[in-house]
Amino acid sequence: MILQVIGIIIGLFVLELAIVAFVPGFSVPKQRLEKFKQQTKGIDAKPPQSRKDVSFKVKGISISAWLYLPRDLSAPVPCIIMGNGFGGTKDMVMEPYAIRYQEAGFAVLAFDYRHFGESEGEPRQLAWIPYQLEDYAVAIEYARGRGEIDPARIALWGTSASGGYGIVIAAKDKNIACVVAQCPGLDNHASSEMFLKKIGIRHIIRMIMHGQRDMIRPHFGLSPHKIPIVGKPGTIAFLPISEAYDGYRKLASETFINEVCARTILRAHKFRPDRHVRNVHCPILIQICDNDSLASISAKTEKELRKYAEVKNYPIGHFDIYVGENFGKSVSDQLDFFNKHLT
Repeated sequence: MILQVIGIIIGLFVLELAIVAFVPGFSVPKQRLEKFKQQTKGIDAKPPQSRKDVSFKVKGISISAWLYLPRDLSAPVPCIIMGNGFGGTKDMVMEPYAIRYQEAGFAVLAFDYRHFGESEGEPRQLAWIPYQLEDYAVAIEYARGRGEIDPARIALWGTSASGGYGIVIAAKDKNIACVVAQCPGLDNHASSEMFLKKIGIRHIIRMIMHGQRDMIRPHFGLSPHKIPIVGKPGTIAFLPISEAYDGYRKLASETFINEVCARTILRAHKFRPDRHVRNVHCPILIQICDNDSLASISAKTEKELRKYAEVKNYPIGHFDIYVGENFGKSVSDQLDFFNKHLT
C-alpha cells in the first residue's frame, strides 16, 4: 500500500514536470523598463582614459572586464575586484565607484559574469550563483597575474545579490586582503520571509513552476524559459515589487536586459553567505540599509555579523545607496576602509 502511494506521488510529480515543461501557456510578456532620462550615462558615455578593455577565460568562456589603473603607476598597486548585483553588468552602477577608487590610487577590475553583458556564455541571462562565484575566483587569479597589481593586496567588492560573494570566496581564499559588502543579500531566511509577505505564496508557487520549466527544457534541446528580472506588482517577474522596478529603472544602463532564465528561482534560496562570515580571516565591511526592501537582514543575524565584521548602518532604502549624498557617504566609508587595510 505504501509503495503504491509513493508510486502515485512520483507519477503525479513527473506529470506536473511534463506539463510545465511542454504545455503551452507559460509564455511571459517582456517588460521594458520606462527609464528615467537622467539615467542614460552608462556605456554610451565617454570612458575614462584610465580604463582598459581586458578579458580572461573561465573554462574556455571569455569574460569581458574593465581594468582601471592609477595614472602615476610606479610600483604594483592594490586592486579592488568588483562584481555587480542581480542581472547587472559592468556598465551599470559600478563605474562611479571604480573611478573614485582609481583616483585614490587603487587599481580596479570590474567584470561581466558569464551569460551577461559583453561576456560570452549560453544561454544568455543565466544567473547561476555557482558559475558567478567561479567567475569571481578566476577574476582574482587574473588580477594577481598582472604586473601592475600587487597580488598580496586584493580586495573584493560586491553589492546587493553579489554582496555575499566576497565573503564566500574569502572564507576559502585566505590571501584576500579585505572585503566590502554593500547592501548585501546575506540573510536569505529574512529576505524570503519579507518576499512572502510582499508577493504571497501563490506567486511563489507560480515562480517555482516557471523555474521547473526552464530547468527541464534544455534537456530536450528546447529554448530556455525566461522571465523579467523586475516587473510591476501583479505581473510575472522575479521581483514584481514596485521598489525593485523603480530602482532598476533609475540605475539600468543602456545595455541592461530585463530578463533572466527562470531556473535561477530554484537555487537562489540555498545561498547563505552569512554562514561563511566566521571563516573569513580578513577585515570585512558590511554596509546595511536599514529600510532595505530587497536584502533584509534580521536583528539576530546583524548581531552575529558584528562579531566578525565592521558593520555600518544607513537609514535608507536598498537603491538609495547608489545615488546622491548616500552614494557619497557609502563610497567615502569604503575608501576609509580600503585605505586602512590595503595601504
